[in-house]
Amino acid sequence: MTDIPVALTVLTSVGTIAAVAMAPVLARTRGRLRAYGQRAATAETDLGNVTQHRDELEARLRTTEAELRHLAGARLPDLATSLSHPHMPVRGPADERVTGTELDRALTEVLDQVADAVGKERLRIDAAAQSALRGTATTIQALLYQLQSLLQEMQERYDEPALAQDLLAADFLNEQALRRIQTSAVLCGAWPGLTRQDSHLTDIVLGAMSRLQGYERVQVTNQLRGPAGVVARAVEPVAVALTELIANALHHSRPDLPVTVTVQQGSTGASVIVDDAGVGMHEDEVQRAQRLMSGQEPVLLTELGDPVRSGFAAIGQLVRQYGFSVHVETSPYGGVRAVLHVPGEPLLTMLDEDAYPRSPMAPLPTPQPVPPAEPATPAGPAAQEATGRETAAQEAPGQEELPRRRRRRPARQTPAPAPQAPHPYPHPRPVNDDTVTLRAADIAAEAERWSRGAASAPPPPEIEAEAERSAARWGDFQRGTTSGRAASTGDTGEYPLPPHPGPGPATDGPSAANGPTAAPTTPDPDPASEGNPTV
Repeated sequence: MTDIPVALTVLTSVGTIAAVAMAPVLARTRGRLRAYGQRAATAETDLGNVTQHRDELEARLRTTEAELRHLAGARLPDLATSLSHPHMPVRGPADERVTGTELDRALTEVLDQVADAVGKERLRIDAAAQSALRGTATTIQALLYQLQSLLQEMQERYDEPALAQDLLAADFLNEQALRRIQTSAVLCGAWPGLTRQDSHLTDIVLGAMSRLQGYERVQVTNQLRGPAGVVARAVEPVAVALTELIANALHHSRPDLPVTVTVQQGSTGASVIVDDAGVGMHEDEVQRAQRLMSGQEPVLLTELGDPVRSGFAAIGQLVRQYGFSVHVETSPYGGVRAVLHVPGEPLLTMLDEDAYPRSPMAPLPTPQPVPPAEPATPAGPAAQEATGRETAAQEAPGQEELPRRRRRRPARQTPAPAPQAPHPYPHPRPVNDDTVTLRAADIAAEAERWSRGAASAPPPPEIEAEAERSAARWGDFQRGTTSGRAASTGDTGEYPLPPHPGPGPATDGPSAANGPTAAPTTPDPDPASEGNPTV
C-alpha cells in the first residue's frame, strides 16, 4: 500500500518535470504557428495584389494595343492629311483615360517625329521638283523670247496684209505661252527673265493688259498727279504681278462685264487697283490668297492644286524679292478688289517725259481743276506744261514728292515763230486754260513744233535709232495696209502718214504694231489661273 503513493508521487513529479520541460517547446510551437499564420495571410494578400496587378497589366496591355491600332489606323492618316491640308485635325487617343499619361506622351512624340521626317522629305522632293521645273521653264522662256523676236522681224520684213495678220496672231499666241512659262519660272525662284528701263506706271499697266485675252474689257483710269514711273529693276516684276491680277479678274467675271483698273498716287507711293464684278471669294479663300501673296511663308508645289494655280504664289515670290505689296478684299462691285502698292522709296521715281515719253495708248491723267485765284495761264505750250505741274504740286499739300530722274541734254534754241500751218492731227485734243493736263500739253507742244517746223537739238543716238525703227515699222505697216486696200478694192490712192511724235518706252507686252489690235477677243480660258471661286 505504501508503494502506490510513492509511484503516484513519482509519476506526478515526472509529469510535472515533463510539463515544465515541454512548456518552452509548446511556446515556441505556438509562436511558429502564429508566424506561419501571419505568413500565410501575407502570402494571401500578396497573391491578391499580384492578381490585381496582373489584371491591371492586362488592361494596360489591351489599352496600349488598342491605342497602337488607333495610331496606325486613324492618327497617322490624319497626320498625313493635315500636312497637305492644315485645316484637317489630327484625332487624339481612343481612350480618354490615356490623355496626359506616359503612353499619350510617347505616342505624341512618335507623331512629332513622323511629321518632322515627312516634312523634311516633302521639302527635299519639292526642292528637287522646283529645280527641275525652273531649269526647264527658263530654257523654254529663252526660246520663246527668240521666237518673239523672230516674229517681230518677220512683221517688219513682209508687207502683205494677210501674212501680217497671221504673224500678229502667232505673236499673240506666243505671248500667252510666254506668260505661263514665265509665271512657272518665277514660282520656282527664277528671276522674271527681262531687264527693262525705267517705265511709266501707266505703260506697265498697258503692257500687263496686252498679254491677256479679253484685254478689251479692261478700263484704265489714270489718277496720277505726275509722270510717276517704276525703277528699272522692278518694272518686269510689277508687270508680271499685274498680269496675274488682271487675268484673275477677266477669268472669273462674265465676258460682258468690264474690269476697272485705277492708277492712283498717294503719300507713300502709287497703287494700281483692279476691280471686277465676278463671283467673289469666300473668307477662307481670301485668307489663303493673302497668305500666298504675303511672301512670308514657303510655298510647296503640292499645295497649289491640280492643275497648279500658280498666280498668287508667283506674286508672293515677287513681293518677297522686290518689296512691293498686294492686298485682296471684296470689291464694291461684288467681285474681288486687288490692290498692288508700289512704295515711293525705293521703287518709284518721277520720270522726265522728254527722256522717257509715255506710250501714245496710255490713258491721260484725270484733269485737275485750277484754283480760281491762280493767275492766267501763259499762252506757250511749255509754260502750260510747267503750270500744270505746279498746279498738281499745289493741290496736294504735305505730299511727299517723289525723286525726279532727268537726263542732261543741251539747251534748245527756240526759233522765231513761223506762220501757222494746218494742224497735222485730224482731231487735236483741245487744251484750255481751266483744265490743263501734262499729256495734253505734251501733245499740243509736239503739234506746234511740227506745224512751225521748229528745229531742236538732236536727240541722243539711242532715242534717234529707236525713232527711226518705229517710223520704219509704222511705215511698213501703213504701206501694207495701202497695198491690201488696193488689192481688194482697186483703189491705188495714197494715204499720208501722220507725223510721228517720237519713240515711246518699251512696253511689257507686244508692241503697238503687234499688240492689242491683233489679239482674239474671247475670254481667257486659263484653267490654271488663280481666282475667285477656286482658290
